[in-house]
Parts: sequence; C-alpha cells; structure tokens
Amino acid sequence: MSRITGIGLTPFGRLPGLSTLDLMSRAATDALADAGLERCEIDGLITGYSTTHPHLMLSTVFAEHFGLRPAYAHAIQLGGATGFALVMLAHLMVEAGAARRILVVAGENRLSGQSRDAAIQTLAQVGHPTYEVPLGPTIPAYYGLVASRYAHAHGIDDHAELAVLMRANAARTPGAHLSEPITAAMVRESKSIAAPLRLLDCCPVSDGGAAFVIERDDPARRGPGIRGAAQAHTHQHVSAAASLTAFGAGDAAARALAQGGIALADIRYAAIYDSFTITLAILLEEIGLAPRGAAGRLAREGHFSPGGAMPLNTHGGLLSYGHCGVGGAMAHLAETVRQMRGEAGPRQVEAPALALLHGDGGVLSSHVSLVLENGR
Repeated sequence: MSRITGIGLTPFGRLPGLSTLDLMSRAATDALADAGLERCEIDGLITGYSTTHPHLMLSTVFAEHFGLRPAYAHAIQLGGATGFALVMLAHLMVEAGAARRILVVAGENRLSGQSRDAAIQTLAQVGHPTYEVPLGPTIPAYYGLVASRYAHAHGIDDHAELAVLMRANAARTPGAHLSEPITAAMVRESKSIAAPLRLLDCCPVSDGGAAFVIERDDPARRGPGIRGAAQAHTHQHVSAAASLTAFGAGDAAARALAQGGIALADIRYAAIYDSFTITLAILLEEIGLAPRGAAGRLAREGHFSPGGAMPLNTHGGLLSYGHCGVGGAMAHLAETVRQMRGEAGPRQVEAPALALLHGDGGVLSSHVSLVLENGR
C-alpha cells in the first residue's frame, strides 16, 4: 500500500501575476514541506496538463523549473478525471518499485491567464469534431443535455440544495473562491446558462494549484494509505454514449472498493467531482451513495452535511472552492487528507477511517475512483 505523506494546496480564485508553473511550484513546495522532504529526495514526478501552458512535455518542463531530476516522469490528460488519475498512477508506480517518492502536481492560471473566448474554444473540444463541435455547444450545454435526460427519468430538474451545501462548506474553508452564502431560491433564480442548468449550478473558473507526495508504505511515515484505485471509460463523446443513465462511475467505484476489500457501507466520507450540480447528483446516485433521483433531497435533509451520515466535499468542492483545471479535483483529495488527519479546523468531522473519492472527465466520459484508509 502506498501513502499520501504530503499535501500542498494554494487558494483558488483570481491570482493575477502567477503563471501555471508558479502555481504548481507553490503547491509543490508546500507538499514537500508537509512531507518533511527535500527536492533531492523526490525520484518521481507526475503532472497533469494545462490549457494556459500547453506544452508537449509539461512534466519535464516543470522538473527543470522546480529543480528536480526525477528517475521517472509522466504527464496525463484525462480531463476532470486527471487529478485522481495522477494519484492512481503514482500509487501503481510506487507499488511497482519504479520510484520511491513521487511528487504529483498540477496547477493553472485558468481565470487570470486565459480569455473567456479562448477557454470556451478549448473546452468545447471535448465534443465530437464532426457531430457536436460544429453545432456550437459549450461544456455547460453538454451537461444541460444530460440534466434534461435526468429530469425526464426522475421528474427533477434542479439540485439547488447541492449548490447551497457546497457554498456553506466553502464559507468555512480558507482560500475558497466563492464563500458568500446562497439559498436554494437564489440558485433557482440565477441566470440561465444551459437549460435546466443555471449560473449557480455551475462551478467557477479559478486559478490555483495542488500537489501531493505519494510514498511506499512505511510505518514511520504518517498519511492515509491508498487501499484501492480503479478507472472506467464508457465513451468519449456524449453523442456516442451507450447510456445517459449509467456512465461507468458505479463500475469504477465498485472495483476500487473490491480491491481494498471494503464495502460501500463502510465509507464514512465522500469526495465526489462536482463541476455542475447535475454531475454531483449523477455520480452520487450511480456510485450508490444516494438512491436514484434522491441526491438533492438527501442534501436538503442534511445527509451530506458535515454533521450528517456521509460528509461530502467539506471544503466546498468545485462548485464553491473552485475549479482550476486538473488541480480542481485534487483539492477534494487535499481536504480528505486533512479530515483524516484531524486538521480541517471549523469544518472538521469525525476523522473518517475510510473515504471514497471519485472524479470524472469529459462529459461523464472517464472515471477514476480512489479508496483511502486513515493512516494517522
């Protein structure tokens, strides 16, 4: 079993003057300090991608910039699932003996370093170049289609309570991009973006960075252990999806849990990707953390609140802590580690023994699940 021994997380929001490499460096510096390591002790490096620094060799560009000479380096592109895919690969490489200590790092000045039009054009490429992109859909439009299908199946076309919960969580989290309180009525009355999705159903675009140190298991080193990790890839383009109700999230989560010999009922904390409220609802329900059609109701009843049966994204998630590209989902993992260590301050829940994390990329296209065991 590998362990996460160091975490680094910058504030998310508008951070003018900081480049992608600056944000990655800040997060990486904090992760190494947290792990009590020097740069020369890192022998592996895994990075994501950056839309504002689109280099063919980002991992080695960062290694040079940060002063590393890794024996192993790799970069991954898997959309929103990239952050957890980085951690999964580091876990597998450590287990295989390819490296002893791997730095996993991502960051991007996506808000201050990219124009709105450039961002829309870049992200729209998630769509099929022949059958989707020429019609002009944006990322919210793709998810609006999925939300419409969900509404048809379940008779529910808003998940305002999930947005309200994420904002309440972010209000207790230093460094969150959005922290002003919102109500369900405010979500439902916010500007229409891609029906039925409204502005407050959508995550913000942020600057930020995150990093982790993944090491071989060592009783002398603190940190949560990675008990299971699995992926699922059912389609790339939403027009080619075999189903708009089963996307692969349940499959990935089930295999990650089985790998660790853990039942879903044993999980005491959830960190689930939430680029839109509909994303969060679908993933919670497909994984089995909520019955079909019930995610919003459970949020309203307090089931996912810090004091509830299944605390969820206690830092505020992508919807309110913010979304800086690859580093966005990595903030979910940083919060999970803090909760397991008992270092979450006013948002601390009972330190969970087991946590389930799940990220998705594209339009619910690629899925990565992680199972963590408290190693305090």
